[in-house]
Amino acid sequence: MRGSLPTAILPQNETVSATPESTDPTSQPAPGSEPSGGRFLEGRVALVTGASRGIGRAIAERLAERGARVACIATRAENCAATVEACGDGARAFGVDVSDTDEVAAVVKAVQENLGGLDILVNNAGVTRDQILLRMSEEDFDRVVAVNLKGSWNFIRAAARPLMKSRGRIVNVSSVVGLTGNAGQANYAASKAGVIGLTKSVAKELASRGVCVNAVAPGFIETDMTADLPEAAAAELAASIPLKRIGTPAEVAHVVDYLVSPGGAYVTGQTIVVDGGLSL
Repeated sequence: MRGSLPTAILPQNETVSATPESTDPTSQPAPGSEPSGGRFLEGRVALVTGASRGIGRAIAERLAERGARVACIATRAENCAATVEACGDGARAFGVDVSDTDEVAAVVKAVQENLGGLDILVNNAGVTRDQILLRMSEEDFDRVVAVNLKGSWNFIRAAARPLMKSRGRIVNVSSVVGLTGNAGQANYAASKAGVIGLTKSVAKELASRGVCVNAVAPGFIETDMTADLPEAAAAELAASIPLKRIGTPAEVAHVVDYLVSPGGAYVTGQTIVVDGGLSL
């Protein structure tokens, strides 16, 4: 194993007991099926990668509001300290290189041991290294694919067995660029298109075990990248979107919220676009 077993940031004087597993996976209620009301994920465990900021943080906070104990994943555990604080009791931070298969297997095991199981996986971690094709280095191509696509595969593979036991949900965060392509983003577009193909394939494999697997494809969302845009550039960007504005991380989180809710129980293998009409 290339990486040591990840450790979680734990609030002092707090323990989490494991939920007993049934010997019959089909007897387990799916995430969101009970209890009723706003906290339909009470007693459930969710793992969110790329949870230190932006869309990942918004998703982690939303699932925590629904009652889930959330494992917040970033390159370094301390990067998720603010997310853990926002999520409240039951949240934990873990550090891992998502492209490292052995490290990911170890962190998924650590999440189960620390939080008492695994019911929801949200693959959100991603990087960009934009450049036109003729100037893009092999390193830049490989790194983006390793994090965005292989990272998602690593977590799905490591989490598949516990998710089958809990009849859980998987949500992969792709991008509208994975559907439309974009000049200067051959690596990013290829990785996000791959995430959509991965989603459909895994959905077919795990459907018989009651696991729903879907993707969300955001368009332009308010992130650190868009926050640095000059005012004129931001206005031009917004004008190119039919809804005439840039989206928010919370709006993406609401779609993930639906997919892990009781309402998403008969939805699998789908890609839901959240782009204000940009890809029309």
